[in-house]
Amino acid sequence: MNSTMIMATISLILPNLMMLINMILSKKTMMDREKNSPFECGFDPKSSSRMPFSLKFFLIAMIFLIFDIEIALLLPTMPTMMMSNMNQWMMSVNIFIIILIIGLYHEWNQGALNWSK
Repeated sequence: MNSTMIMATISLILPNLMMLINMILSKKTMMDREKNSPFECGFDPKSSSRMPFSLKFFLIAMIFLIFDIEIALLLPTMPTMMMSNMNQWMMSVNIFIIILIIGLYHEWNQGALNWSK
């Protein structure tokens, strides 16, 4: 019990001590407005550095990521087919694919797949 408390204390004090020494010895002690501003090849930026992000692009990227993960989950089902009971395997794969189809239908119904807007 005593050694656990000593190790916990050391694990809390040592990182904090290292961060304090780093703050004291660091060269960047002064926050400069020019250094914090966006930099474009030595010139002032022509427009705002915070451009509005297309929500449609984000939605398409999320849908791609979800279906990419779903494919990664479907790939191991083929090698396990011979090692398991065929009825249980078919039932679990069919339930998984039905859930995917329902999700795709919901995205299509909500208009998430309309690229022309």
